[in-house]
Amino acid sequence: MRIDIDHYREILDTLNRNKSRSLLTGFGVFGGVFMLIALIGSGQGLKELLNRNFEGFATNSAMVWAQQTTKPYKGFRKGRTWSMDYRDVERLKQQLPELDVVTPLLFSNGGTAYYADRKAQVGINGAQPDYQQINSPKLYYGRYINQMDIRERRKVCVIGKKTYKELFPGGGDPCGKSIRIDAVYYQIVGVDYNTSNSINFGSEAGTVVILPITLMQQTYNRGKAVDMIALTGRQGIVMSTLSDRIRATVARSHTVDPTDEQGVMVFNTEVLFQLLDNLFRGVNFLIWLVGLGTLLAGAIGVSNIMMVTVRERTTEIGIRRAIGATPRMILSQIVSESVVLTAVAGMSGILFAVLILQMLELGTMEDGLVTTHYQVDFWTALFAALIISLMGVLAGLAPAWRAMSVKPVDAMRDE
Repeated sequence: MRIDIDHYREILDTLNRNKSRSLLTGFGVFGGVFMLIALIGSGQGLKELLNRNFEGFATNSAMVWAQQTTKPYKGFRKGRTWSMDYRDVERLKQQLPELDVVTPLLFSNGGTAYYADRKAQVGINGAQPDYQQINSPKLYYGRYINQMDIRERRKVCVIGKKTYKELFPGGGDPCGKSIRIDAVYYQIVGVDYNTSNSINFGSEAGTVVILPITLMQQTYNRGKAVDMIALTGRQGIVMSTLSDRIRATVARSHTVDPTDEQGVMVFNTEVLFQLLDNLFRGVNFLIWLVGLGTLLAGAIGVSNIMMVTVRERTTEIGIRRAIGATPRMILSQIVSESVVLTAVAGMSGILFAVLILQMLELGTMEDGLVTTHYQVDFWTALFAALIISLMGVLAGLAPAWRAMSVKPVDAMRDE
């Protein structure tokens, strides 16, 4: 059988046209993989940003505070204002042995802190040392409030990150130095870099100054009043199962209806953490659904291009069959072309997405450290690469089946 040079030229032209189509189809796979990886990385960064608002906060904790009553009780009308005191802390410890930490908190409306010629707006909280078991500080310098500070009513404080940067822009260890808040001087014993906004009482994250609670009682004439009680359960205890008992224990001692959920507010942080977990499960499902859908669309495009390739290469395939090529060889050729096309486009999409996510990370650097990570982990990228390869195989099966069905006689007749 004689094949002239014009026929070879026709085959080469066909291959060149297929390359152009393959390139366009590769962009579809590239875009699908890029979208998948970028969405996963962005979702990871968003989750990290939200979790930072609860960084260091105990997941099995609850907060109790007083609000206006919403139900009448024992001759008292609804709308009554009341407040908790130190005796409620002892009652909760005694009547609910399932609780681990029970600690009171005080808050002020804030003030202005001064050091030398610099000043900063701050919020002021009074706490006991065991509060760090509920909301763990991230100490950059010094220490937290201790029992000696409580007993001796020492005029010491722990300042937040933003306050530290405003009062000490030159950096360095500020422990041992004194700042003035309104008319009172306090010695700094620690700097807390935890910028968690998990519980916000009108003070911006990083601006809160922590005082020993006994000192705050004396300085601000708070007596035995308590603004909030923070609690954690013992290991294995689900705080939501204790909410009614906590509310009833506090309510009875203040002649408040034990069923008044608004009058005695009990907030379980585990509910918030569960809500976040469910939210990101949904977000991750949506990300994978959109990403895999885009990849599937790209794979269908690859399959269509390979079908066109097989149709245009009918003569070539027939010639190969005539000179001894087996169906398995034809199958491996078409499938391998499909896998190579999707794999090259897919890996390029992964690399480009990783590059973009890396640039996003560099944009979040603070003090020389990346504060938010947008990258995907190795196993996620590997899983995406395996999916790409699998889709390449699937995309090449139908064209390969068509190619195997080409008979040499038909191919010659086509020619």
